[in-house]
Amino acid sequence: MDKLDRFLDRAERLMEKLERTLPKFSSGIVPDWDSAHAFRWEHGRLAVVQHPHDIRLEDLLNIEEQKQLIVQNTRQFVSGSPANNVLLTGSRGTGKSSLVKALLNEYKVDGLRLIEVGKPALADLPHIIALVAGRPERFVLYCDDLSFNADEPGYQALKAALDGSLVAFADNMLIYATSNRRHLMPESMQENLATKYVGDEIHPSESIEEKISLSERFGLWVSFYPFSQEEYLAIVAHWLRHFGSSGEMDEFARQAALQWAIQRGSRSGRVGWQFARDWAGKQACGK
Repeated sequence: MDKLDRFLDRAERLMEKLERTLPKFSSGIVPDWDSAHAFRWEHGRLAVVQHPHDIRLEDLLNIEEQKQLIVQNTRQFVSGSPANNVLLTGSRGTGKSSLVKALLNEYKVDGLRLIEVGKPALADLPHIIALVAGRPERFVLYCDDLSFNADEPGYQALKAALDGSLVAFADNMLIYATSNRRHLMPESMQENLATKYVGDEIHPSESIEEKISLSERFGLWVSFYPFSQEEYLAIVAHWLRHFGSSGEMDEFARQAALQWAIQRGSRSGRVGWQFARDWAGKQACGK
């Protein structure tokens, strides 16, 4: 009996350790939706984002067409009209993530709430849907920099949630995802070689069809493109004014901004913002 007691005692301690590591879905703990507008799904529960990004729509330059599409979709959503899940794809640093954050600042007074969900937590989508179902607020699940391999659990969970699961997607919830990949998954040359041609028709391989099947479940695709030199410099000038840099951007600042972009290999909005912070900071310190 002593051996059995020791075995049961060890098994009980092991179960306690396992319980501490597993997600605890706190369906009985309802967040105070009025106390915050941005949340993050962490370890099976919602955590309040205390200081969400305060970027505004007017701060995002040279993406007017993309902005118009997403603003219209979001306006429909917060008003209770039909709207689509959105996939924002394209070049890095061109405003995909910033645009989603700016939407929260624009529409939080109309009941919009943002829930950031990391890729590993997408397997918890049914729990998040159950948590917000029936609420009067309008929820955007925000998935940033999303890409998958086909065997990842979050891939199947997201695919099922968008279209195909028996669990109904909440009417007050949409998914806005950003990615550098149009189809959210890597593509290989071998898959393209497997494409078949029947007469004038192209028949993609099954693996390509599988990859496309996820991205096509987003009703609205919005593509972002690299900025030209003049567009980049306009962004720099905007952020220099924002950070209180005195005067117009002179030739010295212009050349410094271009050199900054060359060093980073990108003329993106993010790079322009980073340069403006550095330049304005140095000016404030008298350097």
